[in-house]
Amino acid sequence: MYKSIIFDIGGVLVDFDPKAYLVDRLCNAEMEEKVYDLTFGSEEWQLLDAGKLSRYDGNQRMLEHARAEGCAFEVQGVLDDWMHILRPRLRMLELVRRLKNHGYCVYYLSNIPQDVLELLTERGVLAQFDGGVASCEVQVNKPDPQIYKALLKKYQLKASECVFIDDRLENVQAAFALGFAGIQMKDSVGTLIRSLATCNVTLR
Repeated sequence: MYKSIIFDIGGVLVDFDPKAYLVDRLCNAEMEEKVYDLTFGSEEWQLLDAGKLSRYDGNQRMLEHARAEGCAFEVQGVLDDWMHILRPRLRMLELVRRLKNHGYCVYYLSNIPQDVLELLTERGVLAQFDGGVASCEVQVNKPDPQIYKALLKKYQLKASECVFIDDRLENVQAAFALGFAGIQMKDSVGTLIRSLATCNVTLR
């Protein structure tokens, strides 16, 4: 029987689609790919998530690479503006509330830098959760098994009693390999609820 439901944050609890954002912002396929590789897809972004680089230092490194590529203006604009895409998904937060009301424990497990974690906490996005682990706190990113184990250890959870939800398949597969039930978040909340029902997690 599953007792705990574990949610990713970006792409699950809040909107986070950087490629769509760059399409809207730049309207140039070649530039979109270049800017993505210099920002969201960069090594610096991974280090930010892992709490191994400050936002200031990360941005400076990304801008240095962007100057070498001749697109510092575009990258600076993205770095100044991108956080507005982090819009809470109200139907997902309502699902979290309903799960809690039905007796399930709810946690988050996310690749997220410190400043974004603080922003979402201030906005109350994580207020309903029983706890969670952020990559910036443990300096490990999904899909490294150690971040999943950190969550299990912190809250004395059993993987076999947990359902993990993430929008990235590799993260779901890593959880599954450790004994979690895994669901890839693909589209609607309704589809997710039906997937949870296949794990006998019901809201009736």
